[in-house]
Amino acid sequence: MTQWGKRADMVVHESDPFNAEPPPGALAGAVLTGLDSFYSRNHGPIPDLNPETWELVVDGLVDTPLNLSLGQLRDRFVEQTLTATMQCAGNLRAGFLKVRDIPGEDPWGPGATSTAEWTGVRLADVLSAAGLQPAAAHIAFEAPDVSQLATPPQAYGGSIPAAKAMAGETLLAWAMNGEPLTALHGAPLRVVVPGWIGARSIKWVQRITARREPSDNYFQATAYRLLPPQADPTHAGPGVGLSLGAIALNSAILSPDDQAHVQAGPLEIAGYALAGEDRGVARVDVSIDGGDRWVQAELVSQPSAWAWCQWRTTVLAPPGDVEIIARAWDTTAAMQPESAAQLWNPKGYVNNSWPRIHIHASARIAS
Repeated sequence: MTQWGKRADMVVHESDPFNAEPPPGALAGAVLTGLDSFYSRNHGPIPDLNPETWELVVDGLVDTPLNLSLGQLRDRFVEQTLTATMQCAGNLRAGFLKVRDIPGEDPWGPGATSTAEWTGVRLADVLSAAGLQPAAAHIAFEAPDVSQLATPPQAYGGSIPAAKAMAGETLLAWAMNGEPLTALHGAPLRVVVPGWIGARSIKWVQRITARREPSDNYFQATAYRLLPPQADPTHAGPGVGLSLGAIALNSAILSPDDQAHVQAGPLEIAGYALAGEDRGVARVDVSIDGGDRWVQAELVSQPSAWAWCQWRTTVLAPPGDVEIIARAWDTTAAMQPESAAQLWNPKGYVNNSWPRIHIHASARIAS
């Protein structure tokens, strides 16, 4: 184990704030991601909050503002458990770096995606108890972790549309995989917004505000926005670009490792696919000949509508250097775009192009 109880082979992009992902193989074949492998994305120091004194404030466009302790949340509302995948908006940014540099951004691979069983209460139930008013179109969240990325520095925050907040899948969670949240993952309480980028699942949430407009927090209004290729992100102010919300259809090859040396012949290939929002994964194709021929992978498991689908297939790897390509289709019949070059943007978000890895297959020696 290393920092924050993570496995020793985590790929650490930054130590302070702590940003790390597991190696791809650690995610292969696992429906739930262990706490030691779950990726971590942070924008400032990790708060250490006392659950005995912590309090959640619910205010804004509500009839009855609330101040709730963790115990009151547990006592007043029905406990819910949901399996959902969380994915960083910068997942697979490393693929963009092969197209063009992205200064100042972490080179996330496919491991900035993890799945957990979340336990807590429905955000909709809490908002209903507060008397959410019809004028409330957005629900904003505020946390205590102060980030130096904003000028001047400010606490992390963001918002989601009221319709998503009132959907039954959006939770205020105090546990993951049957264990109390750790400080790293948002204790004592965090928001879980299934099907949306991880940036909207605010950790250490301490205030929920019903508003007419989206949050004006830096991480909603300026960061986590898809900019056009020619834009300069250092001069892009609030409202520039497209605000990121629902996850785009994507997939990853988790095994074998990129640049692995294997034996020619039968080779198992495994990965995940994730459709985002409430779309399902309908099909995953794999090619080892540059896309001339494709085999359809077996979809192994998708534990809920809000979770990834693990997939696998076996191919006959020829001797020599082999490129393995995958592509996913969702239940709307949409397919991943082919090229990262077509998607490149100056913040490195939403790389959902076909995943590609390269291996070297050695000929088998006759006995």
